Amino acid sequence: MHIRLPLYVLRQVHVGFRHLPRVFEGFGASLTRNTHNGSSKPIPTPPRLPALESPEESALARAWVAKFRAVDIPKASVEFSFSRSSGPGGQNVNKVNTKATLRCRIDEAWIPMWAQSELQRSPHYVSSTQSIQITATVHRSQSQNVDECLSKFHAALVDAASAGIKSEPTAAQVKRVEGLVKAAHARRRADKAHRSKVKAGRKGLGGD
Repeated sequence: MHIRLPLYVLRQVHVGFRHLPRVFEGFGASLTRNTHNGSSKPIPTPPRLPALESPEESALARAWVAKFRAVDIPKASVEFSFSRSSGPGGQNVNKVNTKATLRCRIDEAWIPMWAQSELQRSPHYVSSTQSIQITATVHRSQSQNVDECLSKFHAALVDAASAGIKSEPTAAQVKRVEGLVKAAHARRRADKAHRSKVKAGRKGLGGD
């Protein structure tokens, strides 16, 4: 038994299906943007400071660290190699190169100069290549181990860049320092007055 639909109904169905791809296309684009929102930010350019020797330089370094915390390290900014892992994953782990090894020279332009000496003390530092080397095998997939390496490197770089930053004094510390300065000035004035009094006494004795 065949049912014949009126012509206007068929036209409405045709128009509806014609617009379906656009609806799903927009949904897919929106989903993609939301998924990759955090990783699209570029790494901030660090100020060229070999060392942090002044409060102003520490302030610049502190501002860079705050910006760097909010971004991810792109995979293209480092070098990766892959090999078979002996970690969890059953039979698949011995057949697929799931082990990820990250390498990055510490003199890359996007790595702060003042953090390099601290990175050299890192357990991940390889002196022969002047680079950081981090390995991840805890996950079953290669991509997850890549993310693990990047996350560890990000944390290590934040620690290294923050190590030399002099902390800002609190209000109580500033007040205490001001009090010590005032006390030192008062002692100097008292000592000066005492010496003047002693000199005056000596002159008086000599005049007699």
